[in-house]
Amino acid sequence: MCGIVGAVAQRDVAPILLEGLSRLEYRGYDSCGICTISNGSLRCIKTTQKVRVLMDMVRDEGCPGKTGIAHTRWATHGVPTATNAHPHIVGTLSMVHNGIIENFAQMKETLVKEGYAFKSQTDTEVLLAQIHFLHVKKGLPLKEAFATALRGVKGSYALALIDSEDPDTIYAARYGSPLVIGLGIEENFVASDVLALLPVTRRFIYLDEGEIAVLTTKSVRIYSLDLVEHHHEICESDLDAESISKGKYRHFMQKEIFEQPEALKNTAMGRLGADNADLSSITGFDPKLLEKTDCIKIVACGTSYHAGLVGKYWLEELAGISTSVEIASEYRYRRAVVKDNTLFITISQSGETADTLACLRLAKKQGYSASLCICNAGSSSLVRESDFAMLTRAGAEIGVASTKAFTTQLLSLLLITLYLGRTRKTISAEEGRKIVNAIKALPDAAREVLSGDEKIKELAGRFADKHNCLFLGRGIMYPIALEGALKLKEISYIHAEGYAAGELKHGPIALIDETMPVVVVAPDNALLSKLESNIEEVRARGGRLYVFSQEGSNAFKDDRQTNIIKLPAADPVLQPILFTLPLQQLAYHCAVINGTDVDQPRNLAKSVTVE
Repeated sequence: MCGIVGAVAQRDVAPILLEGLSRLEYRGYDSCGICTISNGSLRCIKTTQKVRVLMDMVRDEGCPGKTGIAHTRWATHGVPTATNAHPHIVGTLSMVHNGIIENFAQMKETLVKEGYAFKSQTDTEVLLAQIHFLHVKKGLPLKEAFATALRGVKGSYALALIDSEDPDTIYAARYGSPLVIGLGIEENFVASDVLALLPVTRRFIYLDEGEIAVLTTKSVRIYSLDLVEHHHEICESDLDAESISKGKYRHFMQKEIFEQPEALKNTAMGRLGADNADLSSITGFDPKLLEKTDCIKIVACGTSYHAGLVGKYWLEELAGISTSVEIASEYRYRRAVVKDNTLFITISQSGETADTLACLRLAKKQGYSASLCICNAGSSSLVRESDFAMLTRAGAEIGVASTKAFTTQLLSLLLITLYLGRTRKTISAEEGRKIVNAIKALPDAAREVLSGDEKIKELAGRFADKHNCLFLGRGIMYPIALEGALKLKEISYIHAEGYAAGELKHGPIALIDETMPVVVVAPDNALLSKLESNIEEVRARGGRLYVFSQEGSNAFKDDRQTNIIKLPAADPVLQPILFTLPLQQLAYHCAVINGTDVDQPRNLAKSVTVE
């Protein structure tokens, strides 16, 4: 969601802060701002425009200073205005904040009685006023006032705080929202994502929940909220500038769609034997514990939830393990019945998704045998707090709409399924070899599917003036229909819904007429004949059909109502992954035609770090 960058250095920090913000734009935001300490005073510039406008404002108005903080905001408390934008200022203090302070109203009521007046509608200004009250009116040293205020907070936060009377220090803290410390030579940094700091450092410290940090040019010291000093290992990042460059592509999403063959290759690398998956690279891998798994619970949000739904089909059909999948924001608010030897799996691209993290913490109290996360961010909270962690190795994904993170999640679930199936002997050695060979062939198969981009681009032109669309699939392709609909709606703003095709007569068929495009994912599998009947129901009502089929299948024919898009034939186990690719391309080209902001669609954020 929101983005934080801070720096304390021997040079002007505004260029560092602004470059960092530009690298966090993918997270989604509706305002941005910067504040530096200049000649003992705070210099703050804010706007509801894009970061490039903020850069122009800083160039024109000036924002010198060797210590500063900057922020991109995604509105929670208070509408998107320059006043509500961060950084906020109270007295000599300025602060930026990601997260939500749930008890800010009670805090504000007390502070008003103490004479504080508020300019914004935000919870952040209230928390900053509370810190100011403890520091100035109660006389606590700023570090102690900072920690004391945070001990009274209910909610989540990542914070960076500066004081014009202490111009060589940044105070930072996190609870429930990510924050990382970057280490330089006589300069140090703080950010909500390592991507923001790659131009200035590759050395990082990841704060744990409930920690504060005090940064100067000479040192970084980390404490608990009780001000007990903590010590952390320094981590080296292997990300490079290419990870956050569009290269030859028009958008990050387009680049990331075409990076999928390589990403899938990386996911499988070192994880395949002759007839089985080798999961020894999973952090905390314990084969004895996994072998005892009788049930699986998968919890995730959004696109990751759709990956979990596909995983359920694989795990039950191939490994014979009872599996249920739930939306994280729903699971955490109900009483769950946990059977013995149940493995708890979370899936998240960022590893910082607030609801998914909350579910993991809840699951640890509910009697699950172990927790396993599938994640793309190796230093994320989800990875650090899970018993096992399987990294998808997708590389940096900047576009808000997930592409390669999703397909590598699918492959990770297939690898887990293969391992459990061979362990339980529900998958024979011969079947295992067949799946292994299919996975080895997957990057080339994905490359071949993606080569049809021009045809998909031409197809997208027929969607440009549409306002609604249905996606249909059966069996394991039903979640792919859900994912295809999600991609189209979130970046092109065309209303789209995914349905299990057998549900067509239970309501959605009422929507179908000659203006309604219906996208069908129709691989050549056991449910194809059933799907043919559903397609005929659409044809009979004048619907316009776009059927994604396979070479060698003669089930469908092009005509006035029906457009057939044929994908290369491939092993059935790969169909969910391969059929996802043209749906991503369709959504992308529809968005380009409609002129939407492809990489930063309105109202959306890459990492949803608040509930």
